[in-house]
Amino acid sequence: MPDVVVSDIGMSEEDGYWLLKKLRCLAGGKGGKLRAIALTAYAREEDRAMALKAGFDRHLAKPVQPDVLVEMIVSLKLQAIAN
Repeated sequence: MPDVVVSDIGMSEEDGYWLLKKLRCLAGGKGGKLRAIALTAYAREEDRAMALKAGFDRHLAKPVQPDVLVEMIVSLKLQAIAN
């Protein structure tokens, strides 16, 4: 099980909210400890609030600089290790 997942919100079949919900429901309680980043073109403040309310730890609007994404992943990974 990964410590951090990066997911787009808008996908063709299901969306990132569906994916996060499924990951959080994984057996053994491991899904609840998973850190999640919403990487999305939905960049309004309402979209950010919705992503955080849905359980994402961070919201990152596209286009994103690779170093910003890596920094965010490392930060969440360190949080996961600390807990």
